[in-house]
Amino acid sequence: MDDRGPGWRHAVIYQIYPRSFADSDGDGIGDLPGIRSRLPYLRDLGVDAVWLSPFYPSPQADAGYDVADYRAVDPRFGTLADADALIGEAHRLGLRVIVDLVPNHTSSEHPWFQEALAAAPGSAARARYLFRDGTGPDGSGPPNVGQPCTAVSCAGSPNKYSRSARHPGQTAA
Repeated sequence: MDDRGPGWRHAVIYQIYPRSFADSDGDGIGDLPGIRSRLPYLRDLGVDAVWLSPFYPSPQADAGYDVADYRAVDPRFGTLADADALIGEAHRLGLRVIVDLVPNHTSSEHPWFQEALAAAPGSAARARYLFRDGTGPDGSGPPNVGQPCTAVSCAGSPNKYSRSARHPGQTAA
């Protein structure tokens, strides 16, 4: 800490959307090795930290915020080894790394959501998500959950819905 307060108050943080930042292999999609190759340039610009938007496996209904697996790297962007190398290089250059983690957004492809769909009402698996009964005389209409959002119809569960934060396929835990 210096006389200006904690370092984060005056740090230059550069957000990177991996898909479009730097493509290392010419396939038209930015990737982790591409980001790594540009770290010296960012350091020379005076950047203190890079903030990486999600690069987890995702069906990409919401630009990667609909996460299917929080413990892996989407193959479009590289591998876990590429992530380790990027973080190691950033630290070697004196850059901090912030990885965007949104634990309350999962893809409808996430194993927990699939487990919740298969589980009985009241189960621990269902408790991870917000499930609501449908509205209308026969319960087939989406519920009003009190805020603007979409409702994902739960396949195999007639007249049951799970709250979606923004897009069908993105569930809110």
